[in-house]
Amino acid sequence: MAADAAIFVSKRLQRAAFAVLCIILAQFALASCQPEPAAMAAREAGAY
Repeated sequence: MAADAAIFVSKRLQRAAFAVLCIILAQFALASCQPEPAAMAAREAGAY
């Protein structure tokens, strides 16, 4: 019975971990596609 509960929890945690991993990877992909923030560009432009 304890083994059945452990397997059930493990399956649920696998789904949750996979969902979190997908969200993190999606955010990295979106961040790499977006240009630099305006604040960073203004700071670099002022240095020259």
